[in-house]
Amino acid sequence: MANSRNTALVLGGTGRTGARVAKKLVEHGLNARTAARHGASVMFDWDNPDTYSAALDGVDRVYLVSPTMRVKFADRVADFLDLAEQSRVRHITYLSTYGSDRAPAEVDIHAVELDLARRKSFSHSILRPAWVMQNFSDEHLPLIGGQITVPTGSGSEAFVDAEDIASVAVATLLTPAAHAGATYAPTGPQSLSLADVAHIIAKVAGCPVAHNDIDPEAWIGAAVEAGFVPADYAVTLRWLTTAVITGNGSRPNDDVERVTGRPATTFEQFVRRNATAWM
Repeated sequence: MANSRNTALVLGGTGRTGARVAKKLVEHGLNARTAARHGASVMFDWDNPDTYSAALDGVDRVYLVSPTMRVKFADRVADFLDLAEQSRVRHITYLSTYGSDRAPAEVDIHAVELDLARRKSFSHSILRPAWVMQNFSDEHLPLIGGQITVPTGSGSEAFVDAEDIASVAVATLLTPAAHAGATYAPTGPQSLSLADVAHIIAKVAGCPVAHNDIDPEAWIGAAVEAGFVPADYAVTLRWLTTAVITGNGSRPNDDVERVTGRPATTFEQFVRRNATAWM
């Protein structure tokens, strides 16, 4: 498959950012190979290392999305990166999380960043996005009974559009040399509380919306009991919500505009684009 060089492997290629990254890469004239367990160009399963080599064959850059709903995955990713080195991959862009350098020790997300930084056979870029706006329009934080139920207190977050995350990722994959070693933290242009979020959705969608600021442990316990997340993932939910509750959520920056040349999407723009999700 030598003729497929200048091809990007997009892990999580059917997911919220991966699908957008692949589409934008193709629009810019770069080959994109999506990888996922179902519905992608190539089958890829983090729990089946036999799928790694075929996914990497002939690619020279990777959009790396680590296993979801897990806290321990650094060893799996390290095995994949070992193969990436053998396959002569030149650049990896890693989708991390805002504040990953302050993650609990049990969560491997920063360990992957450190692993990438130690490797010298390819360059890398790291994306640490804020909470994604699409959480409110899909099954992550659905509107139920006119309420958005999530424990964030009066804290705020600079929610970011997945389209903007993808655009930043694409820039790093199209011109890796210009972004080698860079860490970007894509955010929206405003810090919003969940009360602000509810107000904007209500205004645009024309329906009553309120924030139900549930007890954090009750919310986490319900998510585990319902099978939405594994029991050990509770530590991640606790970390992410506590950051907002304590006033340590993400703050607006200009990374999206600095990398892409256009302003980050506002939450109201996002809601207007997706208004039918709440109607």
